[in-house]
Amino acid sequence: MYYETSRKKDTMLIIIFMIAVIMLLGILILKMDNKSNQSTTSNYDTSKLSTNNEQTVEFDTSKMINSVVKSVVGISKLQRNGSSIFLNKSEEKLGLGSGIILSDNGYILTNQHVAGNKYGNCYVTLEDGNSYSGSVVWADNNLDLAIVKITANNLDYIELADSDNINLADEVYAIGNPIGIEFQRTVTKGIISGINRTIKIEEDTQGSYMEDLIQTDATINEGNSGGPLINKNGELIGINTVKITDAEGIGFAVPVNIVKPILEQLMQKGKFEEAYLGIYGYDKEVIPYLDSKLNIENGVYIASIQADGPLFNKELRIGDIITKIDDIEINKMNDLKKYIYTKSPNDKVKILVNRGSNNFEMEINLGHKV
Repeated sequence: MYYETSRKKDTMLIIIFMIAVIMLLGILILKMDNKSNQSTTSNYDTSKLSTNNEQTVEFDTSKMINSVVKSVVGISKLQRNGSSIFLNKSEEKLGLGSGIILSDNGYILTNQHVAGNKYGNCYVTLEDGNSYSGSVVWADNNLDLAIVKITANNLDYIELADSDNINLADEVYAIGNPIGIEFQRTVTKGIISGINRTIKIEEDTQGSYMEDLIQTDATINEGNSGGPLINKNGELIGINTVKITDAEGIGFAVPVNIVKPILEQLMQKGKFEEAYLGIYGYDKEVIPYLDSKLNIENGVYIASIQADGPLFNKELRIGDIITKIDDIEINKMNDLKKYIYTKSPNDKVKILVNRGSNNFEMEINLGHKV
């Protein structure tokens, strides 16, 4: 009897012990599973917030800027006296400015006031310190743009953006030579502050207007003239040209799209024969500065007709408004110029003119600008 009771007690103890062991193992397994889940979640969160990703973005931006800088050049109208035009002289003495290489065979875009007029010469220094004599193959004083050619190959060059496809507050960088050797290829960062800006330029008591400009708060100084304004992808959107001297953070660049037809012909033919309409006009935004009583809804206002152009002594008059060319609506002088740049001398074009309440059409052969 005692033996049977003892056996039952032993059996109960064994069962209780096994239940306790099973429960303990269950608790241990549950804790290990929780730790595993916490570790996985922690690793996932850490990868999402990793500083390595931020460093990659910064590195890519730096890499992009360093790549573009290789295509930025110094330009001077005066010949160097040493291995570089970046001597211990001021930008004033050298007439130093900037430029940007557009092709691997040496076409360079800059300002007209930096390089000079067509058929003139200037001196170009590349990022590696090598210097070249450059020839101005095209220039436009009203646009303040010029294209220079140097005899060189396999050059680093910049890609061109679509300057019609830009937006307010887009991130931009300006690169140039603001003072001289001490600060060559300075990079400043900003945003697009305005689009299609018009500014008045006063020179030698003469007033003129620059239209359709890109406004930026990226710092631009005198030696930056002719240097690139680039987007966050390192593509050229404009050429830095002027700043407001009595205000901070207001600079302007000429949109690059206007020179694309010119560059295309230079690359294909090795020359650009410029067709010539022989007029100068203003966008409707400029008209209030000229005549507060004049209201123009669309078109380009004719401000002058050149004596050597195909429209001189024709039916067109100062004050007329060109609304179309070859059935294409025109609202900006730069759009009119850009279209003419796609043509050749002696090509025939039709222009639709508005004069008061009357509209009439003219057909002319384009001239040849020398």
